[in-house]
Amino acid sequence: MLTSATLCALFPLLSLAHADVVARFEDVPECMRYFYQGKVPEWGAATPGVVRLCQRFVNRYHFATLYDTNQRIAVYSAYRFQPSNGGGREKQWFVEPQLVNLTWQAEMKAAYWLSKDHPGVYLGERQALNEDYTNSGFDRGHLNPNGHHAVPSRNATFTLTNVVPQNHKLNQNAWRIYESHLTNLFQASCSHSYVLVGAVPSEDNWIVKNNVKRVNIPDYLWNAYCCVDNNGRPVQSGAATARNTEVNLVEELSLDGLGKFLQQFTNQPMGELFHNNCKA
Repeated sequence: MLTSATLCALFPLLSLAHADVVARFEDVPECMRYFYQGKVPEWGAATPGVVRLCQRFVNRYHFATLYDTNQRIAVYSAYRFQPSNGGGREKQWFVEPQLVNLTWQAEMKAAYWLSKDHPGVYLGERQALNEDYTNSGFDRGHLNPNGHHAVPSRNATFTLTNVVPQNHKLNQNAWRIYESHLTNLFQASCSHSYVLVGAVPSEDNWIVKNNVKRVNIPDYLWNAYCCVDNNGRPVQSGAATARNTEVNLVEELSLDGLGKFLQQFTNQPMGELFHNNCKA
């Protein structure tokens, strides 16, 4: 018979079994479907303060995020492209309850309503809040774009753990055009498309609120994709980077080229972003 002490010790482990904050993506089969051939990138894994989020909305997962709780921006989001089925933009921004308290609900929730559930509790210690972006001069730039999904996954992209402070001109012009280019490519050439979109944080450039450094303003955005046929065989891959400034330019690269680009920002081995670098 399990004693009450043993049950108390086991409860945190049991409560995390279906949580959106997980110790390893590999422990959640439903979350692993966003990584081609089950390959989780090594990139960013050693970053201090990172957590792994299986992004839950309407009681199911929609994408995965490696999130830096110190910089309060994502290292990357991993998703599978879906043709859009229409639907508008969310009118509210979600936060992750378990980044406040692991015993709270697993599903993302609008900060207003989460505050109502837990009055007096500050929600922004380990994640960005909507007010951080207000009057900041930066867009809430989606990493995993809402336009690459059907409802309800489209709605799930409106969590603040999926956005970074993005230069308005870049977000509304070159980066948006590149996302549209990928939409056309994926629909024309791929049966399934696996995508990673990330940010390279700046050394010391922040959205500051009340003299507190709240959200890191990344120097670069990057994208990588792996397209496969109905048999799971790679048919096309590619990547891109963009400086997060009004230069408003997206540079397209190979996966190898992106790997070399990202390697300059870490002392850790870069590793592959996709299984076998998305090669047949």
